[in-house]
Amino acid sequence: MKTILSKFTLAKKNIAVLLDPDKISDKEKTIRLIKKSEEAKIDFFFIGGSTVKKSDFENAISLLKQHTSIPIVIFPGSSNQISPKANAILFLSLLSGRNPDYLIGLHVQTAEEIYQQKIEVIPTAYLLIDGGTNSSVAYVSQTSPIPRSQISIVRKTVLAGKLQGKKLIYLDAGSGARFSVPPIIINEISKLDLPIIIGGGIKSIKQIKLIHEAGANIVVIGNHLENDDSFLREIKEYKKQIKTQEAL
Repeated sequence: MKTILSKFTLAKKNIAVLLDPDKISDKEKTIRLIKKSEEAKIDFFFIGGSTVKKSDFENAISLLKQHTSIPIVIFPGSSNQISPKANAILFLSLLSGRNPDYLIGLHVQTAEEIYQQKIEVIPTAYLLIDGGTNSSVAYVSQTSPIPRSQISIVRKTVLAGKLQGKKLIYLDAGSGARFSVPPIIINEISKLDLPIIIGGGIKSIKQIKLIHEAGANIVVIGNHLENDDSFLREIKEYKKQIKTQEAL
């Protein structure tokens, strides 16, 4: 069986749906979203949020596990978002900031619990990129995102993460961002030969295409689906186009 990291590494033009347990209040609506995501042939479910209670997280991941066979990956916003029900957890180091809690402090607090659960752990270089809004992640972590124009800073930060042994890059413009991560940044980072995940501010198939073409392995859709789950129909057609192109 392939590990989740190997799937990330081999992924080409993949799409993940991010569910924030803090925003799941209607169980039936969430189940419909899961089923529509399956119909759209998404590749992964990510789960996590910045201000999630333990009970809400447990309920949400149990709901996901009951209703889908698509791989579930924890994208933790706090130390209470851990569960053996997931296929993997992103062990995030917020390298764009200098808050010690998000660089190593929370990792020390959760290391023993994660190790005992024997869940697949993926060391991840996590960077916030300015998306034109004050994101919840920036607020909770008390860190500032890297300006969109500072390509060199992003590259050097990711390179430092790679030299530390990180196996994955996650660039995030933040939930509800006005702008997604610029393709020029993604293209530059793709030269460092690590799988790349991009999230935040993605609201159209055109953006997804540009991000994929720039070198991202996986695009994460979250906040936009909370407002318009019909976007999954467009994703379904996009995935069909990809499959057709691969068959040629």
